[in-house]
Amino acid sequence: MSQTPSFDRNLTEARALKSFALSAITIFCAILACIPLFSVLYMLILRGGKRLSFELFYALPPTAFDTGGGFGNAILGTLVMVGIASLIAVPFGTLAAIFLAEFGENSKIADIARFCAKTMTGIPSILAGVLAYTAVVMVTGTYSAIAGGIALSLLMIPTVMLTAEESIKMVPSIMREAAVGIGCTKTQVMWKVMLPVAMPGMITGVMLAVARASGETAPLLFTALFSDYWMFQGGAGDIMEPTASLAVLIYNFSGMPFDNQIELAWAASLVLVVIVFIINITSRMLFQKKK
Repeated sequence: MSQTPSFDRNLTEARALKSFALSAITIFCAILACIPLFSVLYMLILRGGKRLSFELFYALPPTAFDTGGGFGNAILGTLVMVGIASLIAVPFGTLAAIFLAEFGENSKIADIARFCAKTMTGIPSILAGVLAYTAVVMVTGTYSAIAGGIALSLLMIPTVMLTAEESIKMVPSIMREAAVGIGCTKTQVMWKVMLPVAMPGMITGVMLAVARASGETAPLLFTALFSDYWMFQGGAGDIMEPTASLAVLIYNFSGMPFDNQIELAWAASLVLVVIVFIINITSRMLFQKKK
């Protein structure tokens, strides 16, 4: 009578011991990589959380020797400029990704576009600010939210485009073949099959781009500058005026010798992280409902 083989794991075996050691190393490295992230979050909550109050969201930034104050105008300015950047970057980046993945995959134009996009992901963000300054600020003669949004969109487009292209390429080819088999055109295959399936990866790319744009300072110093006043007090035309942002406020206040401004910089940093987190979670929830 044959003996039933045992499927119990034996750590004394070389393969099992190697698997256990590699798993332990992987877990250790993952924990090690999370330490900087959680340490930053801990400092933000510790130093920025103690200054959080409702006043921060409606008050204007204080002057040098004032106490109190807030950064409500900077929150609004950040949302407006990131919104403008998203309205530019998401459509252009998605259309470019569709061309690269489906219609011109092996063309020279696609190769040049990929090279330029990959190069732009590594360039200093201040160069986007200089370009937007030359193309918008010098032409219009004023710093503005529009100029800031265009500068941020230059940083967002490569991330959106490359991520969307990879997401489209990861869609199983059998789904494309099935759609073509029932008589769908190339356009129908893309809009009805490929994009809906690739949407989670594309949303991840958009969120990465939004997170990067929300925290950029250098491009906004060249394009939007800063303002101590609310947007839209004088009407929609204020979008062509210097605009406050959380990133520039943090940059300005963190270097001041006044405790009040330094505390506001910590609080603004915490609020900026929370805003990006809320945008990320909300977009994913909306996608899940639509799906």
